Amino acid sequence: MPASQARPAAEPGGRSTMKDVAAAAGVGVKTVSRVVNEESGVGAATAARVREAIEALGYRRNDGARLLRQGLRTGSVGLVIEDLADPFYAPLCRAVEEVARRHGSLLFSGSSAQQPQRERDLVLAFCARRVDGLILVPTSADHSYLLPEQAAGTPIVCVDRPAAGLLTDTVLSDNARGAREGVEHLLRAGHRRIGFLGDAPEIHTAAERLRGYCAALTAAGVPTREAWVSMSAPEPARLHLALERMLTGRRPVSALLCGNNRITVAALRELAALPHRPALVGFDDFELADLLTVPVTVVAQDPARLGRTAAELLFARLSGERGPAQWIELPTRLIPRGSGELPVRHA
Repeated sequence: MPASQARPAAEPGGRSTMKDVAAAAGVGVKTVSRVVNEESGVGAATAARVREAIEALGYRRNDGARLLRQGLRTGSVGLVIEDLADPFYAPLCRAVEEVARRHGSLLFSGSSAQQPQRERDLVLAFCARRVDGLILVPTSADHSYLLPEQAAGTPIVCVDRPAAGLLTDTVLSDNARGAREGVEHLLRAGHRRIGFLGDAPEIHTAAERLRGYCAALTAAGVPTREAWVSMSAPEPARLHLALERMLTGRRPVSALLCGNNRITVAALRELAALPHRPALVGFDDFELADLLTVPVTVVAQDPARLGRTAAELLFARLSGERGPAQWIELPTRLIPRGSGELPVRHA
């Protein structure tokens, strides 16, 4: 039967196989395999007939299965982040993808939603599909479940946060120093009552930023007060109560350090109705921060550099790089824009 008359698919809803192509082209499966893998030994006319059948049937070679049979890499890496919807992760993902593309690899990505079980399920699903390596923004409090994968030779790089119970390459921002610089900036503007709105305390970045906040106040001889600190998930109701506590009473704060971009945006919404706002420095830059009525001063991370550094470490390991696990902390950058330079307002 001429290839041009080949049926459109092997079975309704199914994928065509080499056997289907061979039947349509009137050749043996081995001949189809040679054409698909660009091997010699097939005449030009026969090869053309096979390619016509491949096109008609929509046949696609299963590279993953072929590579696994040969003991080769699958040409894919996995990336698990906290939240694909978080603007912070967009440049990080893009940078990882660009490095993977440069190395001829596909990137599979997903989000844990900060749920340990979801992280574990997603990571192990990637491993079951034999990705060559993993880049992970850790959520779980115990990553020992990855020890068998690591022992089997799968390189793992953690980014933004370290893993618990797993020794692996790790790329972070210098969170404590960044927070300290943000507080020092407010201190230079004359503020001594500075509040901190942080994320959940069990998150590494939140704990490090709290540490930097406390270190800056201690170095300046300013006491830290429990009422001036809030560490919890950035839920509107909790944030409202925390701000109400900090901004009222006998000793209200005159300035705020916000622990991440989501907290900063939520805090700005809460503060919008106030006639007099406290000075504010946000950790993480965010879109339009420079275009607000009072542009927002931020401690900016470089998420693209975080992703690129993590991906380059991963592909170095895949290329045979050995040696102890690396711990890399990238610097942050203070960007003064206006909100962090507001003076102390005296009653």
